[in-house]
Amino acid sequence: MSSTAPQPASPKSWTDLRIEILVGIFLRTGVLLAAAIVLTGGILYLAQSHGPRPNYQHFQAEPAQFTHLTPTLHGVATLNPESIIMLGLLVLIATPVARVGMCIVGFLFERDHLYTAISAIVLVILLYSLFFHK
Repeated sequence: MSSTAPQPASPKSWTDLRIEILVGIFLRTGVLLAAAIVLTGGILYLAQSHGPRPNYQHFQAEPAQFTHLTPTLHGVATLNPESIIMLGLLVLIATPVARVGMCIVGFLFERDHLYTAISAIVLVILLYSLFFHK
């Protein structure tokens, strides 16, 4: 009688623990990257600000250049401090959205169709709320 014991998972196999570790590393990296970008923009902003102190008593909406991605990227290319700070905030916002995408890929490799579907629904809701808000 030969009994076959279950084989241990190979280091490259997709398991819940491995997905959690990869997602955790991704989230930490995204937050640290966003913080570094915002810090860089903040330092440039302070280094270039020589005018009068801004008046914050009345709310002023964000400038039109920050309502779309293309002008923000052009501002980053010209080392505009406000654009760099905005890029850092966009990276911070994109990090959890990309996390859901990573989970979808991980669940696909695990062949866990229920969690793949749930994650896909969450991703659609997140993307809808980001791009089609009013």
